[in-house]
This record gives sequence, structure tokens and C-alpha cells, in this order.
Amino acid sequence: MTKQNAVLKVKNVTLRFGGLVAVNGLSMSVPEGGITGLIGPNGAGKTTAFNVISGFYKPTAGSVAFMERPLTGLPPHKVCEAGLSRTFQNIRLFHNETVLENVMIGAYVRQKGTWWQNLIPFAFPGIAREEREIRASSMKLLTRLGLASQAATAASSLPYGAQRRLEIARALATRPKFLLLDEPAAGMNPQESLELLNFIRKLRDDFNLTILLIEHDMKVVMGVCERIWVLDQGVLIAEGSPEDIKTNPQVIEAYLGRDAHG
Repeated sequence: MTKQNAVLKVKNVTLRFGGLVAVNGLSMSVPEGGITGLIGPNGAGKTTAFNVISGFYKPTAGSVAFMERPLTGLPPHKVCEAGLSRTFQNIRLFHNETVLENVMIGAYVRQKGTWWQNLIPFAFPGIAREEREIRASSMKLLTRLGLASQAATAASSLPYGAQRRLEIARALATRPKFLLLDEPAAGMNPQESLELLNFIRKLRDDFNLTILLIEHDMKVVMGVCERIWVLDQGVLIAEGSPEDIKTNPQVIEAYLGRDAHG
């Protein structure tokens, strides 16, 4: 059951690019343990909001806090260390590295040693031990996500759906408490999208996560999200349960389309 205390708080966030206001006064609270959706038409500001939350953009105004810790202005790696990890709308893998190496890269954010110690591991026995532990834990993640048999394969050789799972595995390797998924169903056929519903729920339950996702596939959104926030032209226009959103006139006109009302 979803806990009700909010772990992520976005307050009055505005982001301007010159004269363009990409996000305008966004405030939202994401409940712990929940699966929350952030939807809206193309150009609504959804990915921009993700970029603010995850530290890729510093907001022009407003604040972001996770578990009461201020995140505003922190760089992405510090946000990740705080417990938030993300995937991207356009898959961002290290295509020439193996599947296993891609996951291990995610785990390095928790590594205790420094980069220069990795260059002379014989002088730092703990580094070699930590490297073995990272490799083993990364293989366990690949096994849980059904990618273990392809561990030695170049990431670029994976089919599209497997690349999506690999990106999620790399995000999980950072040991997050909060996962941001940017259009996880993009490029999937209807059967794959249906399977994604169970996959997202299993992620939440197995890894004890809170999940915030952007998605255009409304069957996925309505099927998996317990709460939905709707952006249009950078402004929050609605928030509520899937049933609330389905029948909200502003949402129907701005995003779902007039035919969806019937």
C-alpha cells in the first residue's frame, strides 16, 4: 500500500530559457512508495521538470527537496548520491561497452575509492575487492532483469526493449530510493507495453522504490499510476487519481483529446 508522506517536494519551480518559460510555477509532492505519473502533450515541460529534479537544469525560481534534503542547484551526480536515479527519453547507453560494464558504471557512484586508486589497484587491495563486489552485484541485477545471458554483449547489439531494461538496470545499480522513468514505453508494441505495467510494479515492490514516470501511452499511465499530474505549456493544469484525470475537461481537451471523453 502506498505510504502518504511525500518524499519528493517540488515547490513553485520555474525555468526560463531566455523569453521561453518551459516550466511555470510547478508545485508537486510525490508520495513515498507510490507510482506517480507526469503527463501532458509534447512540449508541455515534462522532461524539463525531470531535468530540474535530477540536477541537469538549475531552476530560475523555486526549490526541489528529497526526503527533506534540498536538491536545488546540486549537480546530477550529487542528486544521484542523494538517492534519485533516472532513465532518459532517448536511451543513453555506453554503446561500445558491454551490458555488464554499463551496469557497473552506474554502481561506481557508490564506490568508496577514488578514480586514481583504480589506476594502481595493487597498491590499494580494497579497490580490487570493491571492484569484484561491483561486478557481482551488477550481474545479480542483470539476472533479475533478464539480461544475464547478454552480459558480455555490446550494449549497441541489444534489441530496443532490452536496451530499455539495461538503462533501468544501470539506474538501479546506483541503489536509488527514487526512480524517474522518462517514457519507458517509447518504441514498444502493445504487448510490450502491457508487460511493462507488471515490470514497473515489480520494480517498485522488489527494490522498495518510489517511482515518478513520464509516459505518452495512456494505457500504461492509467494502468500503473496511482496518482497523475498533468502539465500543459509548462503549467500544472490537473492532479488526481486516474479516474479523476480521465474525466477532467481540461485534460481531455489539452491532452487526451475530445474523443476520449466518451
